[in-house]
This record gives sequence, C-alpha cells and structure tokens, in this order.
Amino acid sequence: MTQQLPQVPSTEPELSGVRNFRDVGGLPTVDGRRVRFGQLFRSGHLASATAGDTAFLSTLGLHTIFDFRNAADQKLEGPDVELPGVRNVNLPLTDPADGAQFWKMVREGNLDELKSILADGKAAGRMSASYRAIVKQRTAEHSRVLHALAEDSVPALMHCAAGKDRAGISIAVSLLAIGVEREAIEADYLKSNDPHRRYLVRRSDNSPAGMSPEVMELLSPLFDARAEYLAAAFETIEQTWGTTERYLTEGLKVTPETRERLRLRLIDEA
Repeated sequence: MTQQLPQVPSTEPELSGVRNFRDVGGLPTVDGRRVRFGQLFRSGHLASATAGDTAFLSTLGLHTIFDFRNAADQKLEGPDVELPGVRNVNLPLTDPADGAQFWKMVREGNLDELKSILADGKAAGRMSASYRAIVKQRTAEHSRVLHALAEDSVPALMHCAAGKDRAGISIAVSLLAIGVEREAIEADYLKSNDPHRRYLVRRSDNSPAGMSPEVMELLSPLFDARAEYLAAAFETIEQTWGTTERYLTEGLKVTPETRERLRLRLIDEA
C-alpha cells in the first residue's frame, strides 16, 4: 500500500519568474525510507528568473543544473540565468526540428489542420508517443544524468521548458533508480497541473487567430500532466527491457555500485 505523501513544506517558495519549482524530497521508497530534502529539485526553465528568484536559487547550494531544452527552446525562451559556482549541463531530450512545423501551424491558427492532428484524443496520443520515444531513444542522456548524480552533481536541479515532460521523465527515471514507489513518482508528476505551476504559453505571435479559444482547447492536452503519459513511459520500459532492473543495468548501464551511491546521496538514512 502506498505510503501517504508528506505535505509540501510551508517554506516552498512562490517564485515569480520560474514555474513548477519543487523539491522532490520526502517521497517514499519501496523499503520504507524517503528521498532526502535539499538534494534533487525540478522546475521549468530559469530564463525568466527574477532577482529574487535568483537569490533564492543561490541558497540551495546547487552543484549542477540539468537543462533538457533544445536549441529552439533556448532561442525562444532565452538562456538560464547564471548562478555563481553552479555547473550548467545542457542535455537536449528532443530534436529542435521535431515540432517546428507543428508550432508554425499553431502560430498561424490553422484550425482545420490543428483539428486533424489534435482532435479526438490525438493530442494525448501525441504526448504518450513522445514519452515513449524519450525513454527508448535517450538512454545515453539518462545514463549520463544518473552517473553524474552518483558521482558529484548533487544538489541538482533538473528542468526543461515547462518542467513537466522532459524533466518529468528524467526525474521519474532518477527516482526509479533509487527505489521510489511508482505511485509516489506519479503523484509528484501530477503536481505540474497545479495552476501556479503550469507553463505560460509563449509559442505564438499573439495574433488573435493564433491563440483563439478553439486553438487553446486543442492544445490543452499538450500542457497537461496526465497519468497516462507517465504510464506510457513506464510501459515502454517494460516492453523494451522487461523490467526496471534490466532497463537500468542494460539500457542505462547503471551498475549496482552506482545505484548504491545514488541511494547514499539521495535517500535519508534509515
């Protein structure tokens, strides 16, 4: 039976320019322990961080920030703010060309074309497919993240654009590697639906047609965190490697020794 998740600490900040920030500390593991607070954080991009946000982030003692955005994201949103003494690692988990034509349609507000690829559950299907692809195609990147965390890279912050999909999968993989309960991983993932956490859409030229209510309704599944999306990632692990253990050892090349170092760094002592 899943342990009750701890309440988010009352000190969790309401950052002004950074969406979807949180510490994943407190999540329960299958052996009855909990993820250590102050070691692993997740968020949306840091490009719009205010001076106050930057001051707060500087208090976390971060060693490494993992940015999973691609070049197109960085061009659109800007580079992360620089935090003194923090290593920035850019590991794109998607190809900039993948969504270029799609977002062009969004900007132009071509409702008929958008309906043809997003209506009737197709948008959700698109999201599930992207989660499956990231799990199967980005094993080298996820291997690099886990080895870095095991070696010296904590405290760490992982983010993409919204902090929901690419960062969500990467956080999930990291939590699987240290034995966090799947139900707890899902519960943390679904927090990205909180209104104050959701991504602020800046994908359009702000033309009335481009962001009409009809277009926004079609796009809504793309900005949701849905259990079915994360389930698609977990299912892909099982379909491709058989078990989570084989995924970690064969897919991500993570040895038992590396996993033990991860647990020592990220899990509270019993």
